[in-house]
Amino acid sequence: MIHFGKRRIPVVLLILIFTVNCLLAQKTHSDNNDGTYTNPVIFADFPDPDVILVGDTYYMVSTTMFIFPGVTILKSYDLVNWEYCSNAVRRFDFNPCYNLDGCSRYGHGQWATSLKYNNGKYYLLFITLNEGGFICSAAKAEGPWEIRKLPKGFYDPGLFFDDDGRIFVAHGYGKIFITELDKTFAPKSNDSLVYSGDIREGLEGSHVYKINNYYYLYCTYGGVDGIQVALRSKNIFGPYEQKVVLRDTTRGINFGVHQGALIKTQTNEWWTLLFVDSGPFGRCPSLQPVTWVDNWPVVGVDGKGVVKYKKPNVGKKYPIEDLPTSDEFSDKTLGMQWGWNHNPDSTKWSLTRRSGFLSLETTRVVSKLPEAPNTLTQRIFANYDQTIPTIGTASLEVKNMKVGDIAGLAVFQDPYAYIAVKQNKGSKFLIMVNNGKAIDSLAINNSSVYLRTIASNSTKKATFEFSFDNKEFKPLGNELSMRFNLTIFTGNKFCLFNYATIETGGHVDFDWFRMQL
Repeated sequence: MIHFGKRRIPVVLLILIFTVNCLLAQKTHSDNNDGTYTNPVIFADFPDPDVILVGDTYYMVSTTMFIFPGVTILKSYDLVNWEYCSNAVRRFDFNPCYNLDGCSRYGHGQWATSLKYNNGKYYLLFITLNEGGFICSAAKAEGPWEIRKLPKGFYDPGLFFDDDGRIFVAHGYGKIFITELDKTFAPKSNDSLVYSGDIREGLEGSHVYKINNYYYLYCTYGGVDGIQVALRSKNIFGPYEQKVVLRDTTRGINFGVHQGALIKTQTNEWWTLLFVDSGPFGRCPSLQPVTWVDNWPVVGVDGKGVVKYKKPNVGKKYPIEDLPTSDEFSDKTLGMQWGWNHNPDSTKWSLTRRSGFLSLETTRVVSKLPEAPNTLTQRIFANYDQTIPTIGTASLEVKNMKVGDIAGLAVFQDPYAYIAVKQNKGSKFLIMVNNGKAIDSLAINNSSVYLRTIASNSTKKATFEFSFDNKEFKPLGNELSMRFNLTIFTGNKFCLFNYATIETGGHVDFDWFRMQL
């Protein structure tokens, strides 16, 4: 018997509790530690993946849209365990809307990106719907990355360096075009129509490969019930024939899995990293095996995506990696899991103003959270046991707020909700706001508070709580019904924020943020 304060707990029960906790902890990553993995390979919002192998390292880029630093690149040695490598675009200064300066780029910004490595250089080619095409380049995937605007943009581009040194891009929606590029990535030829989608509307997401003397356009008919197809031809300009390589409509974690990259390992295995619309937390990457039949890639097993499967053979075994989700704000730089909602104002936030804290100063007077600059966001990760919700907790000090300031913790999409401290004249209130509507409030005298949200990807509900001792939490307000709304087009995110509604100059300090799965 072991004593914990006034409680006596049998040793056998302690061992059982420890074992259960360990089993639950194993479910927060896809590696099952027995030679298998479970899809999605990352249970968080990393959509539109493109993957390449350079040396013994796999690199993946995903869509981040209006979040900066953005255009996130991850790296892995086994395609299962991923870690952050870089955020290729630190900020996007090509339109004032990226500063939330009277307008926004919600649902827009950087879209599906093509990642390539050629002659010692890494390249990223992407489009924004409003500003056009951009090329990023770097000598190392870790950066620094240079970005340059192109004279022409290409929708869902698939960049391709051919054996003879020529450069091409496949692109388009519904109709797929091939365009030859010069060495500056400007068009060298007119757009050539090579295939018109004939299964349904929305053929897109082109990736280009040359395998066994065939050119393959690896595309998707997008949507929640996505269809993955391959087009092939002996000539890059066609004519192309089409084959469905995966159409999984099984309800569950592989429903509609689509759009991504073909990958050949060092041991000549073939895999594909696609994504699946998994609910309000976003679109999650799914690793699927590939076999070749008559020079066609066949994805999954028996026409279905796999859920639990043997890990890729990459010639070695590598340790399990967990992507970071919590931050004590003890470093001088933000962890790479963080991104600002639109471009940040770097003069209004600091990790050194007060050591061990994230200080957020108000930037401009706004009326609501979606307009607020310097909102710090992080993807919400789901537990593989989806009966277990995800809990985000923040420690907040609020003694330096000004009248009208609102600071707190949000779950952000459309709709959004938050729990926050609001500074009134001479008094502070805890408030809960659901999609812009004040739901509940409570007068407080405290200069520090712990704010918590409990979010479930399976029930699509989030609730909000507060505490003054980080032990006993009490609910405030009502439930947020989370959605994956195309007006925002990214998964729901945890957000730390401080914005002014009357005057600027106030600031708050976040001691830490912790995510519990």
